Amino acid sequence: MDFKNSRRLLSCARRAVEQYDMISEGDRIAVGLSGGKDSTALLCILHELQRFYPKRFELCAVTVDTGFEGMDFSPLRDLCAGMGVEYIVAPSDIAKIVFETRKESNPCSLCARMRRGLLHDTVKAAGANKLALGHHYDDVVTTFIMNLFNEGRIGCFSPVTYLSNKKLWMIRPFIFADEGDIRYFIGQNDLPVVRSTCPEDKHTDREKYKQMLNDMDRENKGLKHRIYNAIEKAGIDGFKLK
Repeated sequence: MDFKNSRRLLSCARRAVEQYDMISEGDRIAVGLSGGKDSTALLCILHELQRFYPKRFELCAVTVDTGFEGMDFSPLRDLCAGMGVEYIVAPSDIAKIVFETRKESNPCSLCARMRRGLLHDTVKAAGANKLALGHHYDDVVTTFIMNLFNEGRIGCFSPVTYLSNKKLWMIRPFIFADEGDIRYFIGQNDLPVVRSTCPEDKHTDREKYKQMLNDMDRENKGLKHRIYNAIEKAGIDGFKLK
């Protein structure tokens, strides 16, 4: 399967992979495929990278089905089949537990913890040693600002993380990729995006900070770029200047 206009994202992914040594010879990499544009684009770009990257690696894709009604993952299954990528769906009752059994006042926190646990276990059961997540450039900046404003803490997620209790590496090959470029790539290739039916979707704290940063960046051109550069210069959580 060939993708149009992939060069920009492919360049971003290769730069991240090489700068942070994300891929080793013989890796089996599972892409955490939520159905959103970011993880779908990441799967396609890694599939492209797989064709010519000097270190050989395998790909598979894992989706955690949280149990919300109306979620149809068949387009993702078809996409993976077209690329010859193994696709695994992990069913769960997370939605029922969070919203009906526990009736959580802060449902996103518990849901995220449960999804992560199931995702990590499923990836390990699939024989993968690395999990690729679709966090991009804008997510880096948003996470940094959320930690600063909400917790008074200087921190972010890391480009590469080792989960010692699971013996699993997490990699984020899209940390140099702009969200606008991802959106463009998805549209140009008419790739499937599975919309979340969670009632909290688009109403999260993260979405609030994301919109705030976009507004500030429009008023102060290059603000997000300067924040990202500051994260690299300070070497926060494994980020570094090349």
